[in-house]
Amino acid sequence: MTKPELFNKKSKMDLQDKLQMEPFERITCSFYRYVKISSPEAMRDALYLEWDALNILGRIYLAYEGVNAQISVPKPNWVEFIAKLYLRSEFDKMPFKVAVEDEHESFLKLIIRIKTQIVADGLIEVEEYDLSNIGTHLTAKEFNNAMEEDSSIIVDVRNHYESEVGHFEDAICPDVDTFKESLPLIKELLKGHEDDKVLLYCTGGIRCEKTSAYLKHNNFNDVNQLQGGIISYSHQIKSENIESKFIGKNFVFDKRMSERITDEVISNCHQCDESADSHTNCRNQACHILFIQCSNCDKKFGGCCSQECHEFSKLSIEDQRELRKNPNKAAPMLIFKDRVRPKLKDLAEKRRNS
Repeated sequence: MTKPELFNKKSKMDLQDKLQMEPFERITCSFYRYVKISSPEAMRDALYLEWDALNILGRIYLAYEGVNAQISVPKPNWVEFIAKLYLRSEFDKMPFKVAVEDEHESFLKLIIRIKTQIVADGLIEVEEYDLSNIGTHLTAKEFNNAMEEDSSIIVDVRNHYESEVGHFEDAICPDVDTFKESLPLIKELLKGHEDDKVLLYCTGGIRCEKTSAYLKHNNFNDVNQLQGGIISYSHQIKSENIESKFIGKNFVFDKRMSERITDEVISNCHQCDESADSHTNCRNQACHILFIQCSNCDKKFGGCCSQECHEFSKLSIEDQRELRKNPNKAAPMLIFKDRVRPKLKDLAEKRRNS
């Protein structure tokens, strides 16, 4: 008996064409749970076959500690997807965060990967936190009310490129590239505030779970977290007519890049410094750096981060491959990477001092 293939073989162009031809709507959502999965490999194979048959797309991480998923489900298959998911004891009554905006093309294919952790925290000792002892979950209304208390400290548990386009008012936004850097930095930033009310938030809640457990383990006594993250917050403020204390966009890790929560544009183009909050990846695949670009610079640089990358991207694939073999010749396409981070830090410093 031939073993079924558990990965996609189609090209990006074929996947895009197939997606555009679909006659139905899709639901983009995310979910996570810290739960013991005895065999992530077996779970991965079973889920791939089950979800591929339902035409589900997305990116899912499985580990012994649980699941972290961002997926796109055909609307006609949503009920069947939920029913089958709930049949597994590990995922019974799983709460979902449905996307605020859904432009249909959030994902192109189904990827399920086995990871050591569903969210890499960079900690060496497992004993540095206890996931059974996490912070208090707050609804949108409760979170807003807590922000008004004098002793409250609001902390963004996301990376710098997420918080630069949207964040809660007066939040501490750590200047980090990865979650691995966040935990020790947040602990240091909050030093001396162990008895104050700490309010944590992230995209969907998963990073707050570990952060709140880590802070409680390190003797912070009043740790709270936004239930369901910014995604759930945005739904609640609309359905309950609550004032949004989050301003700007919510960065998301799919093709959409972001969901607009409020109309404010709080960031700037990394190339010309004009007001802008649209992230893009440099179209030079040898660079592919994530940065903010306004529409004028998009036209000027062809979606690239610099003129050097623009010129490089216009070369034939064969010439690009040849140049990439020689680091000295390919070096100009990397100059923006050395320029963008210091600029971001300067902008953040100006905002803090304004």
